[in-house]
Amino acid sequence: MSEAKKTVSVQSDQPDDIVRQLAPLREAIDDTDRQLLALLNDRAELVRQVGHVKQGGRRSPVYVASRERDLVSALVRSNPGPFPDGAIGPVFREIISATRSLEDQVRVGYLGPAGTFSHQAALDQFGSQVVLSPFTHLEDVFHATERGETHFGVIPVENTIEGAINPTYDALMESEVTICGEVMAPINQHLMSQSGQEKDVRIVASIPQATGQCRRWLHERMRDVEIQNSSSTAAAAQLASERPEVAAIGSSAAAEVYGLAFVARDIEDRRGNTTRFAVIGSEAPKSSGNDLTSAAFTVRRDQAGALYHLLEPFARHGVNLTAVQSRPMKGRPWEYVFFIDLEGHESEEAVGEALDEAAAYAHSHKILGSYPRAVRPGDRAPGERPTP
Repeated sequence: MSEAKKTVSVQSDQPDDIVRQLAPLREAIDDTDRQLLALLNDRAELVRQVGHVKQGGRRSPVYVASRERDLVSALVRSNPGPFPDGAIGPVFREIISATRSLEDQVRVGYLGPAGTFSHQAALDQFGSQVVLSPFTHLEDVFHATERGETHFGVIPVENTIEGAINPTYDALMESEVTICGEVMAPINQHLMSQSGQEKDVRIVASIPQATGQCRRWLHERMRDVEIQNSSSTAAAAQLASERPEVAAIGSSAAAEVYGLAFVARDIEDRRGNTTRFAVIGSEAPKSSGNDLTSAAFTVRRDQAGALYHLLEPFARHGVNLTAVQSRPMKGRPWEYVFFIDLEGHESEEAVGEALDEAAAYAHSHKILGSYPRAVRPGDRAPGERPTP
């Protein structure tokens, strides 16, 4: 006996004339998507050919931060709209990440666990089509890069609210890696839970710094909710994934990793909180025309005017300093290392001469890296239109 076929009638709540107008538009969108896919495959084939050419000559790096930064900037400048300028970077970062993987599978280490803001920064810089490896300790990120277990590492350097990340500066002094890029990552705190419903939240979990940054919002919206400290934002997200009454404060990466829904986005009290991350690697990048150089200097504590004499060459050569940090020297009480960030690449004449003169005066020095400068949050690329 044959099974009777059932006819399902679908009722539309839209007027017939709107449905008729939408049909060809949706077909055109589908056709455009197929064209986009064909172009993506064309790009992938070109990247594959680039890989073959590289294999026949001197080995060159698969990832070049300045190339990807400048590519996105050029696309933004040439964008006629209405596709938003702000979406070009994230879209092309994933396109570049996917096609780059055809040349080589890039391995990137970061300070874990998965779901931390370091994880988010690594995704922001390299896209999702890389092998991301979380490490428990900052030193392990450095060691993995030194040994070649990872091509790059992503490490936090400073925060606009908390200041310098001192263990990072200590590790940079002791390691043989070089800074080859930077990431400026806005720290947006999100509240997330299994249901995404505010009424279900009985406990809010996160690290003290995160709950402190959201104190006003929590007081206004979650006054009677228990605040529970956790070892990391990722640990809080994991707890929320296990208990429906718990909501975690953390990054959007944590929501994706642990399958959580957003109760509320961007609940931090102060806007503009940003962490600067450094990308470390084994190869120093060439000058890109828009670079920073990081260096460390020590001076003898009995030298009068030591800091003035150390910094004077940069002013004389017209080299702008963007940051000066001091850090106590290990095992040398009351003596300090001065960490300096300056505009330009060490291969540039003025920068090189200023560094040489400062090094001649210093007791010791180390160039930590010359690397492409990241676009700061809120900065517009040259030619980019302001947001209306």
